[in-house]
Amino acid sequence: MAAITLRDVRKTYGKNIEAISGISLEIEDGEFVVLVGPSGCGKSTLLRMIAGLESITSGEISIGGRVVNDLEPAERDIAMVFQNYALYPHMTVRQNLAYGLKNRNMPKAEIESRIQKAAASLEIEKFLERKPRQLSGGQRQRVAMGRAIVRNPSAFLFDEPLSNLDAKLRVQMRVEIKGLQFALKTTSVYVTHDQMEAMTLADRLVVLNGGRIEQVGTPIELYEKPATTFVATFIGSPAMNLLSWAPGNAHFHLGDALSARQVATVGIRPEDIQIATDDAALAFRATARVLAVELVGAESYVYGVLPDKQTVTFRVPGRSAIKINDELTVGAARNCLHFFDKDGKRCDPSD
Repeated sequence: MAAITLRDVRKTYGKNIEAISGISLEIEDGEFVVLVGPSGCGKSTLLRMIAGLESITSGEISIGGRVVNDLEPAERDIAMVFQNYALYPHMTVRQNLAYGLKNRNMPKAEIESRIQKAAASLEIEKFLERKPRQLSGGQRQRVAMGRAIVRNPSAFLFDEPLSNLDAKLRVQMRVEIKGLQFALKTTSVYVTHDQMEAMTLADRLVVLNGGRIEQVGTPIELYEKPATTFVATFIGSPAMNLLSWAPGNAHFHLGDALSARQVATVGIRPEDIQIATDDAALAFRATARVLAVELVGAESYVYGVLPDKQTVTFRVPGRSAIKINDELTVGAARNCLHFFDKDGKRCDPSD
């Protein structure tokens, strides 16, 4: 196991295209860190730079206290799990697992011991003599993970390993990956664009946007206190409602507290908006005309439009009787409101 440190890491293509813009990050020994963000934000590029598959333009990367800028991937003591499995099709599962160990001239007995241990932990013992084409997508992904595990590396790097799997299998594999990492306690860096994967897997999340870090923290920290409107809408499903605010806005009942601040946007999570009663003391209250209702099992999501044409999404329990074009009074308490300035950064109007 090993800590991973990035110091002002940059990646530039040509003269003007900066894919990674001065990222500094400390990943602790044994920590599971997830890099998350939309397509093109630089998360896979950053992972490949840690792995040595992509050169860095400037800055420093260290693994276990050793600067690895000039080391080849094989010299970095990391194991990578790819989206497309990257298995050798002409080899059996056993041969795929053994390949990297044989290249290290490891004794046969040690190779077999590691294969059996990894196969048991991933429940692929009965597939050891099969070839990849005889396996399902989930089984192939387990083999790819097994090939990483047998190496006993200082760190695991995962590049969107579940994106080729169906929804049900992704949930299952998510649980397995988290359980394995917890058991092995190996430093892990995981890339995904799926915020649900990110929220459920990570010890800490790193939200990237345009090659820069927007926010770093635990999943609950980012959910409850997003630092920017970008994080607020990217973390959480459905996304946080963002409503424009100006002094005198009829939807908000906040007194004069905001008038001296640079608040431009008020954020409200869908679960924090309720159908309002007449006597409820709410900081946000508005009439919403229903545009759509989605039943998702134990709850429903209602999509509505306010008189000023801004849209809101809110959650109601169970099978709602709400219908399209219904008009509802909705609201939220003061402690459920998030405030952002004109630059999209979190601010506290009580300061």
